[in-house]
Amino acid sequence: MPHAPLSDTPLSRDTHHDEQAHEPTVADTPRQRRELRRTLRRRRRSLTPRQQRQAAKALCHRLRGLPELRRAKRVALYLPNDAEIDPQPLIAWLERRGAEVYLPVLAPLTHNRLWFVRYHAGTPMVTNRFGIREPDTRHGAHRARRLPAWALQLVLMPLVGFDDQGQRLGMGGGFYDRSFAFTRQRGPRPRLIGLAHDCQRVPTLPVASWDVPLDAIVSDARVLRP
Repeated sequence: MPHAPLSDTPLSRDTHHDEQAHEPTVADTPRQRRELRRTLRRRRRSLTPRQQRQAAKALCHRLRGLPELRRAKRVALYLPNDAEIDPQPLIAWLERRGAEVYLPVLAPLTHNRLWFVRYHAGTPMVTNRFGIREPDTRHGAHRARRLPAWALQLVLMPLVGFDDQGQRLGMGGGFYDRSFAFTRQRGPRPRLIGLAHDCQRVPTLPVASWDVPLDAIVSDARVLRP
C-alpha cells in the first residue's frame, strides 16, 4: 500500500529530550565516549512504555517509506534491548512482501563478529551473554539457515547516538564494524541503516577510524542521509 511522503519535522515530545538533543557534545577520547554512551542510554531508558510504543510506530512508518527497504528481499534487523527503539513491527510487513528476515547472532568462534540467521516464528531462541535474544547458535550453525553479511541487501542496526551529519555512536563492542568492514572495499554490500530514538541525537560526534559509514540514520522523527 503506498505511503504518504514523510516529513523530517520532529514529532512532539517531552521538552526535556529536545533540550538534551542540543547540548554541546565532546567525545573525542575513549573515556568521553564511554560517558556519552552512559548519558544517551539513560536518556532512552527514561522514555515511558507509551513513548516507546509511539516511537516504534513512527520509526516503522518512516522505514516503510524508504525505497531501499521496499525493494529489499533479504533484511537483517535486531530485537531491542536496553530501551533501544523497536523495529519488530516491521517483521510481519516484510514477510507479507516476500522478504526474508535475519537476526544477528554472536559468532561463536570469531572475535566480536556476527552471523545473520534466518528468523521466523518457529526459530529456536536463546539469550546471549549480553542479555539479548537471538537464534540458538546450534540452529544457526547450519549454513542453509544463515547468510554471509555481504549477501544481505539491507541491515537495520541499533545506535546509541547520532548527529546531524550522520555520524554514529555504537555500543563500543565493534561487532557491526568488524562484521561490515568489507563495505569499505568494492564488491557486493548491503545498505546499512542505523536506528535510534530521536532523543539520542546530539550536535556532533567525532569519526573513529574503524567506524563503518552508514547509508542513512532513521529515528522516530527524521531520516538523515550522510
